[in-house]
Amino acid sequence: MEEEFRALLKRVRAELVSPAEFAAHDKLLALVRSDSRAARDRLAGVLVAPEQPLWAREIAAFALGTKGDRRAFETLVLLLNYREPVRCATAAHVLARLRDPRTARAAAALATNPLRTAYALYPVRLLTELRAPESVPALLATLERLLAARDHCWPVARACVEGLGALGDRRAEATLVAAREHERLRPAAVAALARLAGRGGGPHGLRSGSST
Repeated sequence: MEEEFRALLKRVRAELVSPAEFAAHDKLLALVRSDSRAARDRLAGVLVAPEQPLWAREIAAFALGTKGDRRAFETLVLLLNYREPVRCATAAHVLARLRDPRTARAAAALATNPLRTAYALYPVRLLTELRAPESVPALLATLERLLAARDHCWPVARACVEGLGALGDRRAEATLVAAREHERLRPAAVAALARLAGRGGGPHGLRSGSST
């Protein structure tokens, strides 16, 4: 059982309070350990059944997503933009491994939504990890908006700067230069610009759909 799943189970058990919840948790974990087709179908049912607790949906989505079962996608995207960062981090971890073609588009929509900026950190990091055609445009749009806003939301802006540096696309140069003017972004922006210069400024490392 991978470390991330053990951490998830430890966190979930700390949330449980009643004997019924502990019993439901144990039954759910038995399905995960079974890993049969029937068990996966029952886990998928947990994702859509009414009145299921969030922790149950999270466990089911993790188990299915890490097995490449795309029925977990909608729940994982919901958790990616959740108010609790630990749940966002877990969802991002699974989505990066699910390889659903919808993932980058969903992460870009979350990252660029001005009403959800406070929850955009993990969508931004996921876009960087995916290196999808949507990644650079979404990170640029988000960073440009944050640089112009009163509330710069520094953690998200810094993640955009770091992501653009990691992706190494020349389109980011002007925006990174602008980010360098902000004291709290300057070290990350200087490092990102250096990475662009070191790579010759081309859109390296992006998947099909972008030029190389």
